[in-house]
Amino acid sequence: MQDYDELFTVASECPANRKTNVQATLDKMKDHVVARNGKPYSWSINDFQIGCPLGRGKFGRVYLAREKSTKYMIALKLLYKSELVKSRLEKQVLREIEIQTHLQHPNILSLLTYFYDTNRIYLVLEFAARGELYKHLQQQPHGRFSEPEAAKYVYQVADALRHCHLYKVIHRDIKPENLLLDARGNIKLADFGWSVHAPSSKRKTMCGTLDYLPPEMVTGREYDERVDFWCLGVLCYEFLVGRPPFESSQQEDTYRRIQAVDVKYPDHVRSPARDLISKLLRRNPFDRLPLTDVMVHSWVVTQKALMK
Repeated sequence: MQDYDELFTVASECPANRKTNVQATLDKMKDHVVARNGKPYSWSINDFQIGCPLGRGKFGRVYLAREKSTKYMIALKLLYKSELVKSRLEKQVLREIEIQTHLQHPNILSLLTYFYDTNRIYLVLEFAARGELYKHLQQQPHGRFSEPEAAKYVYQVADALRHCHLYKVIHRDIKPENLLLDARGNIKLADFGWSVHAPSSKRKTMCGTLDYLPPEMVTGREYDERVDFWCLGVLCYEFLVGRPPFESSQQEDTYRRIQAVDVKYPDHVRSPARDLISKLLRRNPFDRLPLTDVMVHSWVVTQKALMK
């Protein structure tokens, strides 16, 4: 019981005016765990109060929900089996669950548990209170982030990807829509639907989002985790400009610009940021700046320090 007491104790950094409510919630959680007496718990939809919708994808709907006994807020993602079978995505969903279950990092959205019934699969996800980063980007003056904000987000995405790559996971779909913000405004890397566990580090499947595709995917060559390096460069550009660097009205033009690494910088993007972006957007994957070097790049370090 002593271990439980230590586990369910309010953290010292918790604001004093919130400690009472937080401790009450932790006590409910502890009682819930103790009542199980070490036995696994079979979750069901009846364990949750369903709230407002948070988002909708092609195969899933996401709702704000609350676990009834502890009042713990989560995001509940519902996937309809019939839609998955029709689109032959059963293996993809199983892969997504397996990958996200094993990734534990402050900047990666946690998959807390999952369960299913006759018609649906339910993913119980950490609730990112501030929602999609893409919406915040659109709401910024001129539709772009300040340099300190962009540097902070680039650093956190790089750290999350570094963790993925340690476990041989390639995300393959980095973009603002797949990044969430928690209550403190920190990045939560989400949506592992296109991710793959690749111990051999070699893949040929073309997937992801057109504007973020690297040259090796566009030309059908084998690729490895360095595709995520390229996506981080595109992401950094979009943070600072408000649109991806290879965006064109015609799909063929986008492909051409990607293969040519045809990047045009607006005047407001200063040389230190250009340096980082140019070192990530390299045609040869082996020439791209490693994630650990991104995190200590002078622009990232200098600008991130300016965040209030």
